[in-house]
Amino acid sequence: MSGVSVLETRDDVYKTLLESTKAIPWKIDWKRMSFSYIGPQIERLLGWTADSWVSVDDWVARMHPDDRDRVVNFCVAQSQAGVDHEADYRAMSQNGDYVWIRDVVHVIREENGEVESLVGFMFDISERKKNEEELITLQHKLEQLSYQDGLTGIANRRMFDDCLAKEWAVAQRNHQTLSLIMLDIDYFKQYNDTYGHLQGDECLKKIAGLLGETKRRPRDLIARFGGEEFAIILPDTGKNAAHQLAERYRSLIIDQLIPHDCSEISPFLTVSIGVGSVIPTREGQASAFLNKVDKLLYAAKYKGRNLVVIEEP
Repeated sequence: MSGVSVLETRDDVYKTLLESTKAIPWKIDWKRMSFSYIGPQIERLLGWTADSWVSVDDWVARMHPDDRDRVVNFCVAQSQAGVDHEADYRAMSQNGDYVWIRDVVHVIREENGEVESLVGFMFDISERKKNEEELITLQHKLEQLSYQDGLTGIANRRMFDDCLAKEWAVAQRNHQTLSLIMLDIDYFKQYNDTYGHLQGDECLKKIAGLLGETKRRPRDLIARFGGEEFAIILPDTGKNAAHQLAERYRSLIIDQLIPHDCSEISPFLTVSIGVGSVIPTREGQASAFLNKVDKLLYAAKYKGRNLVVIEEP
């Protein structure tokens, strides 16, 4: 009798220890697919009483629908293979809210190798998930900032380079025309010298805003290429359409009547523009196309500025 008493005392101690932790212990009879035990802590965490966890169907039903197939399929496959495993998912509380859970599962086998039961612990990882999501959000914001020009708020050179490479690959694969507009403010150094750098910054922001207002499609990209130079990537756009848009940019900017007393061609701010179009080939390079359009821009400046120059056949 004393041996039984010792065993019962020891089991009571183990049970007390298990039920005093924040982790929630549980055991599932594999053949019956039913809970043979779950710690009372489950009620404090999710609101469901321990005796309401009867079969694995209760576990499945109280799982977020978006997690259900992934987690159940994974856990069943790992258990059948006799492999210990972990799974993260959202468990539904009795009031309809969801709590992030990490289930740590140990597979117990019979002597013949068949699965006898599963034992494990549920951990509340909501705070960890919240911190992870906040970190991901912060990383996303930092990534956005790394692709954004600090002064004008539009895409920067890094974003332009990445976008041009991607659109080049898409146009090459689909045999589509890719157009590029390079735009430069005429006599901008003189503008800065006359009106000051703060006014120069305001001028750049105004030009960026005007270009953004005329953006046609979500895939079109308007970027500050550097200094007073802007670039516009136009996927699936032919030369005529790109030329018309460039002329619209030029007219729109001069129509703003932004004073520029030191310009040698106009009392108001003007821009010079180069336009190129290409259907990328396997042998072609996006960098070579960019260099070609940049030369068209400088041709516009060489020919007198306040001009749009396109590649001639």
